[in-house]
Amino acid sequence: MSPDEAAAYMAEIAYHLRHKQDQHRARAFSKVAAVLLRDHPDLEAAVRADKLESLEGVGSGIARVLKELVETGGSEYLQRLREETGAAPEVAARITPLVESGYQGDLHCHTDWSDGGSSVLAMARAAQARGYRYLAVTDHSPAITVVNGLGPERLAAQRRVIDEAQAQLEGFTILQGCEVDILPDGSLDLPDAALAALDLVVASPHFKLRMERPAMTERMLKAVNHPEVDIVGHPTGRRPGSRAGAEYDFEAVFAAAAANGVVMEIDCDPARMDLSPELAEVAFAQGCSFSLDSDAHAPDQFVYVDLALWMPHRARIPTERILNWLPIDRLQEVLRG
Repeated sequence: MSPDEAAAYMAEIAYHLRHKQDQHRARAFSKVAAVLLRDHPDLEAAVRADKLESLEGVGSGIARVLKELVETGGSEYLQRLREETGAAPEVAARITPLVESGYQGDLHCHTDWSDGGSSVLAMARAAQARGYRYLAVTDHSPAITVVNGLGPERLAAQRRVIDEAQAQLEGFTILQGCEVDILPDGSLDLPDAALAALDLVVASPHFKLRMERPAMTERMLKAVNHPEVDIVGHPTGRRPGSRAGAEYDFEAVFAAAAANGVVMEIDCDPARMDLSPELAEVAFAQGCSFSLDSDAHAPDQFVYVDLALWMPHRARIPTERILNWLPIDRLQEVLRG
């Protein structure tokens, strides 16, 4: 059992614990998953020496799960959680080293221009250090005032900062995007001219998620039919264990998105995991392509993608249908339509 494989089990356990509203234990398993990916400890040696609890964040309960993984290659605890939450049990948890598998770059992150904690250059350098070839900076639009979103003037100013950061990096491309709110009537929170100037538009539902199903369906259909939208970010807005996501005619919206070349996101933030594997499978059947993004607000959160690789695997989505596996020149062609 490699640390990467064990991290996948830890991450999926955390996912199911969130559904059971056990947020404390979910955070503990997520933290250990991140530690395994970061430090790559020798788990077999730790088991032999009875030293699992010396690993950061590992208490007696998580140590028992790790010991079982090392000794048997599976987890009865995860299997029980899958049964309790109704998850399909037949696909084993698995994780592949991200960049080695062909992942080229993250298409959804935030900087200190909105509610992130690091500069454009710091985020880009962190992404490049992970082996990425590109990063899309997608700070918020203005609708939700608490996130200090960007209107047209600030987006133009940020473009200059991105150009300055780009000049300091070789073999790496920074794309300027924006996470634009889908307003209750389905319009977007920026004028079309501002959207057209961006490299990438991520349109996301953030508020009024409990609209009636027909009205929410119309809202989402209007968004995926907008000519400037490239990706629908965290398409239901859910937070497992704390907030239900929007309900709408998923098949109709996914089919319209596929017809328009609009990509559905699997947001890998452990607090979101949206689309779920179940809805991602529905979107795949309707012809959608996907993006697999961290929604990082700090450099260390890029690891969220590693922690969610089991999700497209569970939904049986091949990497050929995931935007992040495209080289930059092909990605830019796709984004230009």
